[in-house]
Formats: sequence, structure tokens, C-alpha cells
Amino acid sequence: MTVGSQVKACYASIKSAEATLMSLKGKSSDPEAREAFDKARTTMEDVKSDLENQIIYLSQEEPQYKS
Repeated sequence: MTVGSQVKACYASIKSAEATLMSLKGKSSDPEAREAFDKARTTMEDVKSDLENQIIYLSQEEPQYKS
């Protein structure tokens, strides 16, 4: 598996985790839990954004890492 493929797989995992957090937030009635899920989702968004930038970098600057 190339580095590009690994980064893309990690990105897909982060998207899945983000969706799970949103689902859990929607099912929770505890305001503190909802806030915690939302903060975790926000962190996941930041990580997802960083991974998107890394995918772009790898595809443009490092063609040997293309999947």
C-alpha cells in the first residue's frame, strides 16, 4: 500500500468517525455529552482538513506516492 493510499484510507476512517460522532450526538439527551461529541467532531473536522491538504500535496508534489 502506498503512502497516498494509506492517507486516503485514514481520511475515510476519519469521515466515518465524524459521522458516528454526529449520530451519537443526535441520540444523546445529555447536554454535556452532546457538547463533548460536538467538540470531538470539530477536532475530527480539523484532522480531516489536514488530511485533505496532505492528499492534495501527495498527488501534486509527490507523484510516486499516487495510489
